[in-house]
Parts: sequence; C-alpha cells; structure tokens
Amino acid sequence: MNTQKVIKTSSKVFIGFSIFSVGYVSVLSMLNPVATMELVDTPLPNTDAISSIRGIFGGVGIAITVSLIYLMFKDFKNGISFLTLFWGAYAISRIITQLVDGPLGDFGNQWLVIESTLFILGCVLLFLNKKYGKVE
Repeated sequence: MNTQKVIKTSSKVFIGFSIFSVGYVSVLSMLNPVATMELVDTPLPNTDAISSIRGIFGGVGIAITVSLIYLMFKDFKNGISFLTLFWGAYAISRIITQLVDGPLGDFGNQWLVIESTLFILGCVLLFLNKKYGKVE
C-alpha cells in the first residue's frame, strides 16, 4: 500500500471513529438526555434542562454526525479540518475550565486526554495530506 493510500485510509478511519463517538452520544442524548448527564453526575431538574441537552448533544450532534458522514465520502480533507477544530475546541474548553474553575474530575481529565490526542492526530493527518499532495 503506497503512502497516499495509507494516509487516505487513516484519515477515513479517523473520521469514522469520530462519527461513531459523536453519533453515539447524540443518539443517547436524543433518547435519554438524563442518562447523558448522569455520566457527569449532573441532574436535569426540569423539562427546559432536558430539552437543552436533547437539543445540544442530541440534535446538534446528529447534524454534525450526518455532516461528517457526507464529508468522509465527498471531501475527507475538509472532514479532517473540521474534526481538528472540533476536538481542539473541546480540549481548549476543558483547559479553560481548569484555569478558571479549578481541577477537572476523572471524567474531565480522561476526556481532555482523548480530545487532545484526537486534535493532535487531526493535525498530523492535515500535515500528511498537505505534504503528500492530492490524495484522492
């Protein structure tokens, strides 16, 4: 397998993993927003709170998931660019929380590592796609 095919396959696996991850949380949040927030030990005391989680993590997440499926097949380089920004923004948000509000718990620290790793992987894939030219 030549370098371009390895990079293209790796890029699509990266996007596919992200589709699965975001899609899973989105479906869970649409079906049971309370269960989503139980992951971080946060109660949803009223229907407005439930609606917000269902909309943000569910509805917006499904829109992102569908967009990523499209990008994986039609424009995977833009898919990688979007995901690099997406995972990086999550990681930066957690870092800001640490600086402003104090240390993260186990859940937040675990996800900071995962999101930072995915951000770095996205950066590497962007670099490799640029370095090795047009990968189609």
